[in-house]
Amino acid sequence: MNKLSLKADKRTLTGRKVKKLRREGNIPANVYGFKVKSQAVTVGAKEFSEVYKSAGETSVIELAIGKETTPVLIHNIQHDPVDASYLHIDFLKIDLNKKVTTKIPLTIVGESPAVKQGLGTLVSYLDEVEVEALPGDLVDHIDVNVGSLAEANLGLAINDLKYDKAKLTITNDPETTVVKIEVQKEEPVEVTASVEEKAEEGAVAGEVKGGESEETSVGEKKSPENLQEDKKETK
Repeated sequence: MNKLSLKADKRTLTGRKVKKLRREGNIPANVYGFKVKSQAVTVGAKEFSEVYKSAGETSVIELAIGKETTPVLIHNIQHDPVDASYLHIDFLKIDLNKKVTTKIPLTIVGESPAVKQGLGTLVSYLDEVEVEALPGDLVDHIDVNVGSLAEANLGLAINDLKYDKAKLTITNDPETTVVKIEVQKEEPVEVTASVEEKAEEGAVAGEVKGGESEETSVGEKKSPENLQEDKKETK
């Protein structure tokens, strides 16, 4: 892979004092790893951001500290939870002749015939894999070609991936599912509940109707003829 360069300066400020460095546009960092004690350094935020876009966490960076140049990998980044700015960086010094263990992202490529025909939805189960390789053999990503997934419930596992097995060794379980065509299950229609609701509505309607009938009977007005008969009976 192409090597990238980044300048770093030795750092004396630690603890809460590093806030001053951030205000000045720098990022506190540490270098550790192969035959080196942990060393405190700073890197420019703008310069690091540009290098990180190209390097990610799998490309070798030539970190220049004073007059010395050290091959490193970006091993860990801490972000501010509010604005996602860089708070701290760990650089891992490596031996270019010894294998390292790191994670490589997976990238979905191609188009699934099953998805195109509406037979299911492509579901991703794994975003990255752990690999062992020489630093110079690391790649930016590994492709996951879904062009062969022509039916529902078909999927790809790690052992189906295409990559240079002579240079990279994936340490994950080879049977681990990476992607799969899932069939969306239709939710059952609750017919019984609907019938019960209609039955209850009918019962309520009957009660209301019956009540109205009783009110009409009690409050019924008598005709003039009936009133005359009532008077005669009273006399």
